[in-house]
Amino acid sequence: MNVNGNKNDHRMLSEINVTPFVDVMLVLLVIFMVTAPMMQSGFDVDLPQVKAKTIQTNEKPLIVTISKDKKIEILDYEFTLDRLKSKLEFISQGRADKEIYLKADKTVPYGFVMEVMAEIKDAGYEKLGMITLPLEEKGK
Repeated sequence: MNVNGNKNDHRMLSEINVTPFVDVMLVLLVIFMVTAPMMQSGFDVDLPQVKAKTIQTNEKPLIVTISKDKKIEILDYEFTLDRLKSKLEFISQGRADKEIYLKADKTVPYGFVMEVMAEIKDAGYEKLGMITLPLEEKGK
C-alpha cells in the first residue's frame, strides 16, 4: 500500500543528482582562478617617482603608455611610433577635450620619450600630462 491507500498506484520517485553539477562548477572555478591573473592587459611600466599634485579631470583620460622595450600602447592597442600620430588624430575626432597623458617607464631613453611627445603634439593635442608615482619620503 502506498501513502494514499491505493495498491496499484506506482509513481516514480525522481531526484536530481547534483554531484555532476558540483563537479563541473568546481572545474570552472579552478579554470577562472588560474586564468584571471592572465587577463590583465597592458604593459608593466616602472614609473618614476616625483613630488607633484594630482590632476583632476571629468572625462576618462586618454593615456599613452611606453614600456621599457619602447612599445607604445593606447586604449589596450599596441602601435609603432610611425603610426602613433595617425591613430591619435583618429581618436581625437570622438573626444571633447584634447587632453592626453603619457606614462613612460623610467628606463626608456629621454630621446624616445621626446619623439613620442612630438608625435602627440603633431596630432593636435594641446595638453600633455605625465603620469608618475608619488615620491616616497625617506624615514617613513
